[in-house]
Amino acid sequence: MIPEIDAQLLFEQDPATLAKVRDAAQTVGFMTLHNTGLSAQQVDTVIDQYRMFFRLPDTAKARIDMAKTGSNRGWGGAGSEQVDPDANPDYKQVFDCGVEVPAEDARAKVQFYAPNQWPDLPLGFQETIEAYFVQARSISMRVLSGIARAIGQDAAFFDDKFDTPMALLRGNYYPERPAWAGAKDFGIATHTDYGCLTFLATDGQPGLEVRKRGGGWIPVQAQPGTFIINFGEMLEMWTNGAVKATPHRVVGGAFERISVPLFFNPNDDTNVAPLGSGKVIRAGDHLSARYNETYVHLQTH
Repeated sequence: MIPEIDAQLLFEQDPATLAKVRDAAQTVGFMTLHNTGLSAQQVDTVIDQYRMFFRLPDTAKARIDMAKTGSNRGWGGAGSEQVDPDANPDYKQVFDCGVEVPAEDARAKVQFYAPNQWPDLPLGFQETIEAYFVQARSISMRVLSGIARAIGQDAAFFDDKFDTPMALLRGNYYPERPAWAGAKDFGIATHTDYGCLTFLATDGQPGLEVRKRGGGWIPVQAQPGTFIINFGEMLEMWTNGAVKATPHRVVGGAFERISVPLFFNPNDDTNVAPLGSGKVIRAGDHLSARYNETYVHLQTH
């Protein structure tokens, strides 16, 4: 059972809602979130922009192919990611953008703050996506404050650790499952997210499956305007396991599917070692290692 959370009650720190969030964090590792202030119409507009972009011919997207960069900005074609080394590269396409810093900032050369790569078409794409990115980050910050309270931390625990977040907004395009796909072919293979919090919008199509603790899979589906929240490896480590990262996948089906995850992660120099351990693990080092394993163009052989 995936807990359903009213965002406004979470933001108000309603005790019953905090208890539901704590249960989600400690058991299934997923929850849905509604009443965020982001409307279904706003999400539909964002998804429509991604849909128009992904339907462009590959030759039109090649100018911003992230394989030409040393980062994860721009378009990634089919096979550009491999989240499970025992599966084939994922057959989805992606478009990634992130938080930028001024060119004179020392972090401008760090992969997590690299310049974004924007397409010429569709018209209005950059403006629509950037506006949504700002709103989604704001909501995600408030969700993190609620999670902190739910697991017994101060509500402001995360505040000073996300002023320049390693936030990545992605458009995922899952085509209908190809006829050639076999047992090792996935829209995205089984994986856990790498960072802290994932704030996911979808077009309403089914496809996402969450692994049960005892085995088997739970389908998770949400219409535009309701968001799917899950937690990553970094947050599980950082909280000493008070929050769980749960494996999930998209096998693919008879219809195309578009999803828009915001991977919301702290500043690159944040220490995300287990609380009270006395250790130091830089958030940027954790993400860099995982990205280098996943993005085919960053893999070393």
